[in-house]
Amino acid sequence: MHDELLDLVLALDGVRQDPKYHPEGDALFHTLQVFGLALAETRDPILLGAALLHDVGKAQAGSDHDEVGADMLGGLIHPRAVWLVRHHLDLLRNPRRARHRGREIGALQQLRRWDLGGRRPGARVLSPEEAVSIVCDFPALFALDDHDPEDLV
Repeated sequence: MHDELLDLVLALDGVRQDPKYHPEGDALFHTLQVFGLALAETRDPILLGAALLHDVGKAQAGSDHDEVGADMLGGLIHPRAVWLVRHHLDLLRNPRRARHRGREIGALQQLRRWDLGGRRPGARVLSPEEAVSIVCDFPALFALDDHDPEDLV
């Protein structure tokens, strides 16, 4: 699992982002900043996994990277983390609808705050290998249950 996740994260290296919204640079640097912010606040494996993997779809897609990324992660990580990746832009795109996300609104708000915070040029970050190793130390992230992730709302 470690190598699969590392490949997904490393694929973000050099993926350019609009400097207006992402002055920090490429998607990998942004992702590692977001993960660092999450790690400073929580040890929840689902939130940490979602923070590290929220933008993996950017390696293949632009504006719909949330959907693409969630599809890439389905069957690899816990359905709740996949759901958070799929919906991590809801508070930006449709805040009114996002507010009706039930018990997951708090997790979406945290992920959104970290996502917005991960935009500092020159920030100190962990290496991709270190970040992936940390999430791989949490077996709960890889517990695949058979419920429908949409039941989370």
